[in-house]
Amino acid sequence: MKILVFGGTRFFGKKLVERLVAAGHDVTIGTRGKTKDDFGDTVKHVVLNRESRDDLFQLAKENWDVIYDNICFSPREALYAVDAFKGKVKRYIYTSSLSVYSQKGRALTEEDFNPKHYEIVIGDKEDFDYGEGKRLAEAVFFQKASFPVVAVRFPIVLGVDDYTKRLHFHLEHIQKQQEIGIINGQAEISFINSNEAARFLEWVGVSSDLTGPINATSNGTYSLNAFIKMLEAKTGQKALVEEVTDDVDDSPFGIEKTYYLDNSNATEAGFVFDDLREWLPELVTTILKEN
Repeated sequence: MKILVFGGTRFFGKKLVERLVAAGHDVTIGTRGKTKDDFGDTVKHVVLNRESRDDLFQLAKENWDVIYDNICFSPREALYAVDAFKGKVKRYIYTSSLSVYSQKGRALTEEDFNPKHYEIVIGDKEDFDYGEGKRLAEAVFFQKASFPVVAVRFPIVLGVDDYTKRLHFHLEHIQKQQEIGIINGQAEISFINSNEAARFLEWVGVSSDLTGPINATSNGTYSLNAFIKMLEAKTGQKALVEEVTDDVDDSPFGIEKTYYLDNSNATEAGFVFDDLREWLPELVTTILKEN
């Protein structure tokens, strides 16, 4: 297949490209050119500004079997893609987020946010918070695209290569005996690992015929209390958890209510997710060894 990947030089985007290349696809990656990669001539490189309409229309001079869009954060960027790739792509895979949902205190299904009936407001990513930007981008894709679109809704993605260092934050705070702010320790949360996220993106774009929004998350959850206890067991130190702390010490995973995805639709379609309770402790062990 001839595949274009927007944002394929770090984290799960890089792992996706590695998988696509290994499978023998003709892969082009489009990035700002600021992050070096070691793909060499196994992929084609295009330096672009994802927010530029002209840059997208340049890429649309070619036809694509699949486009993966990991770096669209606003309705205007989505609209540019809809206009540029009309008649030029067979499947468009948009990386969306758990953040399109409001916190409802339960597992969230795809039906909890319907982008086909969400009022479109056009603007740039600076005009909206992250969740609203993703909601509006989905609305544009599903209301205006002439090609099939899949919106993959991921929870927080974790991995050794996570440049946000959100898991590292907790380990470092425990080791340095710094407070960690958690509002509701009973709240349930889930994650997906970067290898699993890449594996899902490859599957949904290349091996499935799914369209529409789809949740993708590891099987299982942790309460924040259980998550902290697991970290305590791994570090051998007690965490200093407080409901109220300075903003800099608030947990990046701090949520007021249970907030995780139901992955039943993807599972029924044939994808096998990893077990959160298996891979997350292993990831913590790996990070501790490396640091």
